[in-house]
Amino acid sequence: MNPPHPLDKVRIVLSHTSHPGNIGAAARAMKTMGLDKLYLVNPKFFPDKEAERRAAGAWEILNTAVVCGSLDEALKETSLAAAVTARPRDLSHEVFDARQGAREVLGNARQNQVALVFGNETAGLTTAEASRCQILVNIPANPEYSSLNLASAVQVMVYELRMALSDLASFPRPSGVAATFDDVELLYRHLERLAITRGFLNPEEPKRFEQRMRRLFARARLEKEEVNMLRGILSALED
Repeated sequence: MNPPHPLDKVRIVLSHTSHPGNIGAAARAMKTMGLDKLYLVNPKFFPDKEAERRAAGAWEILNTAVVCGSLDEALKETSLAAAVTARPRDLSHEVFDARQGAREVLGNARQNQVALVFGNETAGLTTAEASRCQILVNIPANPEYSSLNLASAVQVMVYELRMALSDLASFPRPSGVAATFDDVELLYRHLERLAITRGFLNPEEPKRFEQRMRRLFARARLEKEEVNMLRGILSALED
């Protein structure tokens, strides 16, 4: 039995999509580049005839799309999520251009579930949504007119994933078992709970605790064993 193809482990996540035509066009873009896992976070209209029309034959991707109530749900069991965004962020995670980001995502997809996350057509990803991801990806564009249609952005990124396949053998392999989104979320909640209990964190005035901690965890690219060790330390401190 052949091992799963890296593209089979890549999720395309569309958050709070307003126009169903963009969902269909994204599905079509995915099929042309060999991806088939579409996750939709609270789409305004879905299922929808316009999505079916714009999919132009990629109906199986629409029919198997996973509709989620939150981004956390869409990212379950992933070990790397890349937020595709054009907006600069304060306290930003590591930023890659589209080509570098595709290589980073695909390299991790050899062993783990990964995701490319896109925001809605009007405002893109919120700061809270972007902070759920480990890296940010920017599609270089004309600085005087950098607005890119959602489906077009998906097409650019899945094309870059396809192109990165030719260099896959040269990508470094992770040395350990990567922690999943779920693992790191449990660690964050554990740390937050202990910080509140010990008086370090005032939940009424958290300031930027969450944003800074999420950036730290994203930069560390934690392994499962490391998360278990850190949670063990936190549990000992709670006793």
